[in-house]
Amino acid sequence: MPNLDAPRHILRRPRVTEKGLRMVERHRAYPFEVDIRANKVQIRRAVETMFKVKVKTVRTQMVIGKRKRTGRHIGVRPNWKKAIVVLREGNTIEDYY
Repeated sequence: MPNLDAPRHILRRPRVTEKGLRMVERHRAYPFEVDIRANKVQIRRAVETMFKVKVKTVRTQMVIGKRKRTGRHIGVRPNWKKAIVVLREGNTIEDYY
């Protein structure tokens, strides 16, 4: 089990998509894939320590894994958690993509 006190274990990866990049440009909202067990306070602390920015709000949602078929076998992709982190005015994450 990874330790959720370390920021690198809470933030898995940035979700770089077209929609996510529009959110970054328009609203300073950065989407991340995070650990399923992480809460909003832990996510806020992880982003603030890793990127040296101030967070305004954190929104989270669970993304349910889709059923996928390979030939005659059916499998399920894993569930994962998405966090949308909105930064305060004047803050940006330079190394996002």
